[in-house]
Amino acid sequence: MLIGKLKQKVMQGGEISKDEALRLVEADLEELCRAANEIRRKFCGDEFEICTIVNAKSGKCSENCKFCAQSAHYKVDVEKYPLMNSDTILAAAKHDDDAGVQRFSPVTSGRRLTQSELESLCKSMREIKANTNLKICASCGLLNSDDLKKMKDAGLSRYHNNLESSENFFKTVCSTHTTVDKIKTIQAAKEQGLEVCSGGIMGLGESWEDRIDMAFQVRELGAVSIPINMLSPIVGTPFEHNKVLDVGEMRRICAIYRFVNPKAFIRLAGGRGLLKDKGRSCLCSGANALISGDMLTTAGITIERDLQMIKELGYRVVR
Repeated sequence: MLIGKLKQKVMQGGEISKDEALRLVEADLEELCRAANEIRRKFCGDEFEICTIVNAKSGKCSENCKFCAQSAHYKVDVEKYPLMNSDTILAAAKHDDDAGVQRFSPVTSGRRLTQSELESLCKSMREIKANTNLKICASCGLLNSDDLKKMKDAGLSRYHNNLESSENFFKTVCSTHTTVDKIKTIQAAKEQGLEVCSGGIMGLGESWEDRIDMAFQVRELGAVSIPINMLSPIVGTPFEHNKVLDVGEMRRICAIYRFVNPKAFIRLAGGRGLLKDKGRSCLCSGANALISGDMLTTAGITIERDLQMIKELGYRVVR
């Protein structure tokens, strides 16, 4: 009764409240996922977005996010290198373009890029734009409006900055920057006419209320793409002993996020490889996008395998 009522509310253009979203935590999982999939079909059809990332600058990060292998605050055996040159980034982009993905994103460690790094990455973006069919995204920390304008002029169409969790819980995850810092960057990206990609990581120790608070916050920020990462506990980080989430919990997260954000691309991201079905059931529970290939410091799933799964599920990748 509850699921059907809230589904109709969303399908008719309404918005569910936080209290209503919290009630879905205890609702029947299969019915909830079916309803989320119906909402997805109504607002998004069968269009699917598949993107890849390249770890364009790795390690030695000044920030102390407790989940991250690249933080200089923790002793993790992770590869460290400066910003890749344009030839290396372009080669990765061409490979993924040939494989059939739509979007490609350089991701860099650190609080933000230096001006020389920014100029170098803008050069890479111009070359990607000139030599591939890819739409360009980027995830480069807490950039300001001027930085983002330079990136947009170089070909950037969407900027990524995860909230990671609710504002309340994020305070326990990181002390070197805040949710407010992230929101300032997101707002600067929107001011420059860029689309926004923002989501978070599930399994940090957050409550369901934290998860739902973040769902509403990314809706308020107008995120068109919402990455749903699942924590892959990394030895040497403070969260190395966190319990890995199961597929049922991930399906419920995706479904509730679809109820709250009916028109967004709900994107399976890091940690998907830990699921036995590699996220297939989540793509029948409201999610309609994913990051393919390797993640930043963990192995992912091949583009070819993901494209086959997407086809089998009846989705269309529109390039």
